[in-house]
Amino acid sequence: MLERARAYFAARDVLAVDTPALSAWTCTDPNIDSITAQRTPTSIDYLQTSPESAMKCLLAAGYPDIYSVSRVFRAGEQGSRHLAEFTLLEWYRLDFDLTAMVADTIALIAHCLMQPELEQQADVLDYADVFLEHAGVNVFTASVDDLASASQADDSLRAALGPDRDAWLDLLVTSHIAPAFAPDRLTVLRHYPRSQAALARPCPADTRVADRFEVFRGTLELANGYVELADANEQCTRFAADNERRQQAGKSVVPGDPLLLAALDSGLPACAGVAVGFERLQMIFEQVDDIAKVVTFAARNSDA
Repeated sequence: MLERARAYFAARDVLAVDTPALSAWTCTDPNIDSITAQRTPTSIDYLQTSPESAMKCLLAAGYPDIYSVSRVFRAGEQGSRHLAEFTLLEWYRLDFDLTAMVADTIALIAHCLMQPELEQQADVLDYADVFLEHAGVNVFTASVDDLASASQADDSLRAALGPDRDAWLDLLVTSHIAPAFAPDRLTVLRHYPRSQAALARPCPADTRVADRFEVFRGTLELANGYVELADANEQCTRFAADNERRQQAGKSVVPGDPLLLAALDSGLPACAGVAVGFERLQMIFEQVDDIAKVVTFAARNSDA
């Protein structure tokens, strides 16, 4: 499958690049926790959760379309669909809008899985539309209480998620939205609310939403992509908002990557990027429901 992915990019003149696994900076996303590493007695570094920042630095320095196959690391990732260490296929295409990047992602997945029919059968849905249809809520106006009621949350769940509106939206995606997706086709969920923009730009046609999408096969999330934000000031504001949410959740504050901000400030070209969890593609290819079945060595620790 890796050979097929590399062939896909070679045929489109997308350059393979390598990025560091260890860095002094890491992702601020409150939904992602990094694994720390002590490089010297006085420093704390991070195993990377994604090659994104480094790849954007390359793009800002003048690189063409690029892709990377990276081993990445995330703390607390455990279960039938998650590994603390996994393989991430990430790529960036210059001057691609959301529609073009969605098509590129579907084509790559279909090529890797050797299922060309997936390109013609994919469903492309708007986030707000599926929430109205399957959860009965308007994502732009619903209160936290509305979202909690739609999820039929009990008192303990309400206490656990509290006022975190995005956490309630994520819960509804898991409990109400994704289960409605066709199990034998790819589903693209696009135009996430701006509060869930991550590193995506606002949608030019509707600034309430971001030019972000995810690709699912049934309930299994395969890819996360977006048209990239190129505004350093806006990115700095989002770093601060991320850390505010991290503090509210009792997590440590993570400084925003100054190298990424410098790259944006120097001029990131118009581009879109996508990350695909490679082991999850392998799960589909081998028709298994446990990610441990597609890796040679599952994570081992003293409790195993």
